[in-house]
Amino acid sequence: MENETDQKGNAGYPKWKFVFIGFALIAAFYLLKEHYAHVLGSLPYLLLLACPLMHLFGHGGHGGHGKHHANDEGKADKP
Repeated sequence: MENETDQKGNAGYPKWKFVFIGFALIAAFYLLKEHYAHVLGSLPYLLLLACPLMHLFGHGGHGGHGKHHANDEGKADKP
């Protein structure tokens, strides 16, 4: 017995998602083409904004700041 997704062949990706992504890419291209000078003018501000955002969301891999000091204190107590 075959599933409905096996018969369609695209397993959960509706066509409207591809159409929307294509439309968004075309719109972004023309928006950047017409407003190239404005985008370049705001690039330094976007870079500065990326720093705190990367700091906030980039600590997911090692648990944030709270665990660093607890591990260091536990090691210092042992001889």
